[in-house]
Amino acid sequence: MSKYGFTTTTLHSDRAKPIEHGAVHKPVHNSAAFCFTDAHDLVKVFQGEQPGFVYGRQGTPTSAALEEKISRMEQGILTIGFSSGMAAISATLFSLLRAGDHLVASSFLFGNTTSLFESFGRMGIEVTFVDATEAANVEAALRPKTRMVFVETIANPCTQVADLAGIGTLCQARGIVYIVDNTITSPVLFLPKNVGASLVVNSLTKYIGGHGNALGGAVTDTGLFDWSRYPNILDLYRKGDAKTWGIVQIRKKGLRDAGATLSPEAAHHLAIGSETLALRMQRTCSNAQQLAEFLAAHPKVKRVYYPGLTNHPQHDRAKKLFCGNSGILSFELKDGIDCFDVLGKLEIVISSTNLGDNRTLAIPVAPTIYFELGAERRASLGIGESLIRISTGIEDPEDLLADFATALGD
Repeated sequence: MSKYGFTTTTLHSDRAKPIEHGAVHKPVHNSAAFCFTDAHDLVKVFQGEQPGFVYGRQGTPTSAALEEKISRMEQGILTIGFSSGMAAISATLFSLLRAGDHLVASSFLFGNTTSLFESFGRMGIEVTFVDATEAANVEAALRPKTRMVFVETIANPCTQVADLAGIGTLCQARGIVYIVDNTITSPVLFLPKNVGASLVVNSLTKYIGGHGNALGGAVTDTGLFDWSRYPNILDLYRKGDAKTWGIVQIRKKGLRDAGATLSPEAAHHLAIGSETLALRMQRTCSNAQQLAEFLAAHPKVKRVYYPGLTNHPQHDRAKKLFCGNSGILSFELKDGIDCFDVLGKLEIVISSTNLGDNRTLAIPVAPTIYFELGAERRASLGIGESLIRISTGIEDPEDLLADFATALGD
């Protein structure tokens, strides 16, 4: 753990190791391959006996510097960068699960994550979706072959907050890998390690990068899980410190073999963006709280979903767990009001599918990111047909509120 604060540590992370030519930032290394003056060293790097770089698909000095930043943010032991958050999740499951294994996942997941898990289900990995706001529901779903539990901190789009601590205690007692997707909260608002997470996933595209200019994802090993007890670690990777066996297998089987590599250019953009994460999140959370309160009081709004509101079902839990409620909120309009009409009148707010940008973004949920689920499945998840998701940015709050006031009208 660093002796400095979050932002200071992030800003000066690169300088923990020598940087070429005294550069302040780790430079972009675009080389696809790396040379060795002694072929014995090449062999040692290939076999994991010494650190180094052999081929860009497995990582570069630029991506390694970003991985170090994320490890420090999450207080983990090692991180692997990927080309996107979905790539990080895919690689983790691909590396650690086998046909016949069982995965328990929150019902309230990002739509693409749900789609991915259903695809794994068709490949022989059983998946059970449960209401993860109560650890008892997770416990009831466990089986002898349950290897993994996967949850998000704050669900997208209806902001349910999982029973993160309760599930962590359960997984630790049963020796189950506990994966927490920290994308919506980011490590500045919440550390999944504090609730016993084994692995932490972040879509770096979102708040950590923050500027909507680069795709990336990461998985971080917190060092809490005993991989020597995990049956799916291949004999080839059962060497050295057992704490690293899981993350090494993810790097070798999930990154090297599947090839979802984080590009050096993207890694550089994301690293620079991460330096202002704490500052941006402070403004984002403040703006989201003000907007949620404004919408909750508006006569044309039927319901607002945001953990910062006192009537949110997990408000007390969020207050206890998080240092802020993030920038994601959703709201439903009253019957007869066209969500497209409201969206069309917004001037500052951008209609876009991304989230975690510095700019405030809005999207009609049912016909876009949850369209493939169908009306019946959307209803079971509490996703109304008029639901609008907002990813709050860092605009001046008075401008943001005025934009929504105009779009909603009297």
